[in-house]
Amino acid sequence: MDTKLIIDFLTQLKLNNNREWFQDNKKWYDASKKEVENFVSEMITTLSAIDPALQTPAMKDCMFRIFRDVRFGADKSPYKTNFGAFIAHGGRKSSFPGYYFHFEPGESMLAGGVYQPQPDTLKLIRDEVYFHSAELMSILEKPSFKDKFGQLGDFDKMKKGPKDFPADFPDIDLLKYRSYIVSQAIPDDLVVSGNYQEQVLEIVHELQPFMAFLNRAINNG
Repeated sequence: MDTKLIIDFLTQLKLNNNREWFQDNKKWYDASKKEVENFVSEMITTLSAIDPALQTPAMKDCMFRIFRDVRFGADKSPYKTNFGAFIAHGGRKSSFPGYYFHFEPGESMLAGGVYQPQPDTLKLIRDEVYFHSAELMSILEKPSFKDKFGQLGDFDKMKKGPKDFPADFPDIDLLKYRSYIVSQAIPDDLVVSGNYQEQVLEIVHELQPFMAFLNRAINNG
């Protein structure tokens, strides 16, 4: 994968986020997008062998569009300045656990988990956490896991525990999340190196116990 082509294109797009520049550089965009699509197709095959719960989703269902919806926001920039894909059973709109690949100059990352699931799915995950909190804690506290991901993303964490669980539950903090996601930033020099795919596969392998826990929660519900 020519990751330098991707990062160079996105760097210039960030500086020239307008339709005229985009149309003048449409071939550059098409080539960059094709590189990402090829990568996502390869990762779907590889990940489906590692994590059978994915069930080999279609590449087109996993990719996010680069075109922004500018109808309601103050920012009228017509294009996102990243390429993103969520590889999950059912694709990017799925509530199942998945792997999010994000390419953006200075902000590339890989994340895994479930992002803001529907209430019934969130309840299944919280039930699993409630009955198996020690197992989840052992996954999250494993030194190699913490080294790569730190802790669960708390961007949408509740201040209080959900009402349908005992307030004195010892691990109540684990029930406050609305999303169960971990992520690792990937610096540009690693993205454009020849080792990018090897590195992300190492991250993916470290994610497996966490993903298996979430899949079990949803599939057993």
